[in-house]
Amino acid sequence: MALTKRPNILFLLTDDQRFDTIHALGNPDIITPNMDYLVSRGAAFTQAHIPGGSSGAVCMPSRAMIHSGRRLYDLEGQGGTIPCEHITLGEALRASGTPQRPGYYCFGTGKWHNGPPAFTRSFDAGDNIFFGGMWDHWNVPVNRYDPTGQYDNEINFVANFFSDNHPTRVHCDKFNPGVHSSELLTQTTLDALDDLPADKPFFMYTAYLAPHDPRTMPRRFEEMYDPEAIHLPPNFRAEHFDFGVHTIRDEVLAAYPRDEREVRRHIAQYYAMITHLDDQIGRIIDKLREKDLLDDTIIVLAGDNGLACGEHGLMGKQSLYEHSVRVPLLISGPGIPAGLRVDNYVYLMDIYPTLCELTGTEIPASVHGISFAPMLRDPGYVTRPELYMMYCELIRAVQDDRFKLIEYRNGPCGRRFQLFDLKADPWELSDLYGKAEYAPVVERLLALRREQRAIWEHDDEQSAKFWREGE
Repeated sequence: MALTKRPNILFLLTDDQRFDTIHALGNPDIITPNMDYLVSRGAAFTQAHIPGGSSGAVCMPSRAMIHSGRRLYDLEGQGGTIPCEHITLGEALRASGTPQRPGYYCFGTGKWHNGPPAFTRSFDAGDNIFFGGMWDHWNVPVNRYDPTGQYDNEINFVANFFSDNHPTRVHCDKFNPGVHSSELLTQTTLDALDDLPADKPFFMYTAYLAPHDPRTMPRRFEEMYDPEAIHLPPNFRAEHFDFGVHTIRDEVLAAYPRDEREVRRHIAQYYAMITHLDDQIGRIIDKLREKDLLDDTIIVLAGDNGLACGEHGLMGKQSLYEHSVRVPLLISGPGIPAGLRVDNYVYLMDIYPTLCELTGTEIPASVHGISFAPMLRDPGYVTRPELYMMYCELIRAVQDDRFKLIEYRNGPCGRRFQLFDLKADPWELSDLYGKAEYAPVVERLLALRREQRAIWEHDDEQSAKFWREGE
């Protein structure tokens, strides 16, 4: 599906945005006109997932998988660095030129959770780069692009918005006090679009910090949502059994047991963050249109992981329920059918080889992802008939096109299984595990789990700890 004229690429990555936070995809409570436009303009992958995480900061391995195209336990460590032998998406696009066809000019801004050297390998230029996980949205410590990749300007901060008030070292050479992160990164993108080389297609990577907490945004967006009018999700619960994340930072953002009023407030602020972000995305779309670049640009919008806001009594993303592992993924632009819905499974790491295929870029041998470009021609095409998911040494899950089997180990709850029928019970409310009529389903999924484990898990310490008791 490579095009004769190489398209530009705009990759917008959001932070902690789960799959059901776009109005056009079925959420009547949220206001997202620009994301709705992207839905109408191209393809919405409604079953995009991450395979879990190897760190409580799930975004770190998730982003490493996006940029390297590699599986969770084939990263270096937990994804805090991407070694040179793992060719990044930016590197592949930069190196894809031929005498007849130039390679990509690559520009990056925003959150980069995978080590400064890998950023410099991936991009020709950048600005307002944040080498960290989260921060105060109104005063983010950011960096100018350093072609040496050293970024040795570390500063020790006490991050007061963290629950434990711990000192944090970050690379930083400038601040933009009073400028919200979403607006800062949008303006950086707009400026970069005004300063593009004339002889190359571009890859523009804008990695937002929103809607990750602390949830602060301009007041007019907060005023769009009345917490009292917010619908609680059907799977809201006051508490979840403790499987080992009960005291993790995300989970103590709200009191135990979860209070309906407090959770509504969290959801309202979460939606307001997304609406503010959507407004900024609209500015970028307008700029592309103004510069006559929109029709020549593939736009990818994805979230790096999901999030619970009271679902199952949880407040974070350190679980394998759909709200934590399922994410938005929109792709639109030249050669991509408008208004397409694709309901088959993909992982975020599959974006890398897909963009390679769409731009005629050779897929490096280090990439494990599978291109879903064939689904753009045939939405019924299946690249991944099942999913395998992991969270540290605590949880494993496998799901086929209907059922999901989750197993917990090593936490206070001990060894415990859950079985959900995702077709009949998409909110994962009714645990079918232990019911005699579902025993054949459990056996089939356990066999599938053994197959997938052999692909995904190797000699990693977390894997060894989870599986120490055997099957």
